[in-house]
Amino acid sequence: MRRGSRKRAAWLAEPKQALRVTAAAYTPPQSNEIVIRTRAVAINPIDWMMQDNGKMIYPHIKYPFAMGNDAAGEVVEVGHGVTRFKVGDRVAGHAVGMDKRINRSAEGSFQAYTVLRPYMTTSIPDSLSFEDAAVMPLGLSTAACGLFEKDQLALPYPRTRKDIENARKTVVIWGGSTSVGSNAIQLAVAAGFEVITTCSPRNFDYVKKLGASQALDYNNKHTVDDIVHALKGKTIGGAMSIGYGAADACLDILGQCNGDKVLTMASYPMPASPPKRLVFLTTVYAYLSGMLSIWLKSRTRGIRTGYIFGTSLVFNGVGKAVYEDYVPQALTEGTFIAAPDAMVVGKGLEQIQPALDIQRKGVSAKKVVVVL
Repeated sequence: MRRGSRKRAAWLAEPKQALRVTAAAYTPPQSNEIVIRTRAVAINPIDWMMQDNGKMIYPHIKYPFAMGNDAAGEVVEVGHGVTRFKVGDRVAGHAVGMDKRINRSAEGSFQAYTVLRPYMTTSIPDSLSFEDAAVMPLGLSTAACGLFEKDQLALPYPRTRKDIENARKTVVIWGGSTSVGSNAIQLAVAAGFEVITTCSPRNFDYVKKLGASQALDYNNKHTVDDIVHALKGKTIGGAMSIGYGAADACLDILGQCNGDKVLTMASYPMPASPPKRLVFLTTVYAYLSGMLSIWLKSRTRGIRTGYIFGTSLVFNGVGKAVYEDYVPQALTEGTFIAAPDAMVVGKGLEQIQPALDIQRKGVSAKKVVVVL
């Protein structure tokens, strides 16, 4: 089947150009790798950011390049040493080709056949469709990096819900309805922590379904004070910030609470909306002024901060702890949900560019998906 199928990819020839769908060589797996027939991919902001400003944020990339982080499909070939998967298995995995230490188009998901690393891949139950499974990987990886890496919040690894003890600490997740937040809520709860989160009011029920004990409106000017009040008598286990203004808000909260004064940041300080004029200068000003504010607040309040890089878990054991030791069983038992919901916008590699354009405009509590 593989040898007779068309091998194509959606290539980025150069930044600021539209993706072009052309032929792609089939790359067989090396040791401890698998190849999947890609059946669905999801779109992340980093995908169109690379398209817009790739030479700034990923200067190591050599073009043309096949991007894409989120992939779901069935295994078509396994490399030497792979024992977890066999041909025909249904899986979802984080394609990590854009990482500087990897820098390999074969490990990008925007193509018919994708090379994955087994410890960055989870089996998926028959009840979970490829398009629904594809929403997980990058959001799951980014959340796991922030929660479990030793230089971030350093929480204990997640366990299936039946093993969880009563929560002894509370984690604040600012931006709980995002892709990263949806996964972070579930992982933090599975690690034994209470979660207080923020989102828009229309998503309160959604984040509570994921396990948050309380949800507050991030646009309400009283939310920081309300969270501080909710944390009275509790011990905080740290905070995760996602989205515009989130880091400043979390620093204000951590400065008034007892416990682990640690902030892990999934977003850099950028303009609230894409600037229409003086784009470069406006972006640089927002970034530098935001970084200065974060530095001053963290230093004066004794808060340790760190930015998340969503592929660092490939090399430090966190990937295995999540993708191999926790998620497969949790998906089967229904104690972990593939989130956020998939928003399927088309079928075929040619629909990835329109999907990037849709994601660029913004979506709420959903993830843009293309079926292949």
